[in-house]
Amino acid sequence: MAMKSLSFLAILSLLALTLPLVISSDPSPLQDFCIGVNNPANGVFVNGKFCKDPKLATADDFFFAGLHNARAVTNAVGSNVTAVNVNNLPGLNTLGISLVRIDYGVQGQNPPHTHPRATEILVLQEGTLLVGFVSSNGDGNRLFTKTLKQGDVFVFPEGLIHFQFNVGRSPAVAFAALSSQNPGVITIANTVFGSNPPINPNVLARAFQLDAKVVMDLQNKF
Repeated sequence: MAMKSLSFLAILSLLALTLPLVISSDPSPLQDFCIGVNNPANGVFVNGKFCKDPKLATADDFFFAGLHNARAVTNAVGSNVTAVNVNNLPGLNTLGISLVRIDYGVQGQNPPHTHPRATEILVLQEGTLLVGFVSSNGDGNRLFTKTLKQGDVFVFPEGLIHFQFNVGRSPAVAFAALSSQNPGVITIANTVFGSNPPINPNVLARAFQLDAKVVMDLQNKF
């Protein structure tokens, strides 16, 4: 009986020691980076946005209009993403959520990209979309894909590369919620081939097993 009591106390002691490690962690970043400064007078940002005095808040701080309106699709990839996040709906600050409307032309796509700070859940309002995401290297880079019809829902886990492609014969519209006030977006092709300054073509040639001239041609496109 005494041994059981000692074992129980030992487990409790272990939990007491490890619990602070579980609940005490750095806050998740709300932008790409936040450089520390020693003098607060030199600081211009916080992790997120400065907060308005709550007594000065109005209904307009929590309101965004016009998301029902179709957006023109004129770019090379054939889609238009309208984001509703903390930058244009300030009431989202600290709430950990945002929204996008995506308009797709025929054969249009939201090209392979990732959100470094958010999981995304998408619902298709109209049209037909081929959607999918690719798992991490440790999982073998498996492709998870579905063809969505009106009313279908698909989830893209945080940080994983994903895409949507309009495979229907008419324009498509989707709405998606993201689990961050500022989820960020990294479009793979633009990032790799359109960085500023450009990545050394020899680096990309080796990585993609391409001729350096092909890489430079791709960089010129982005």
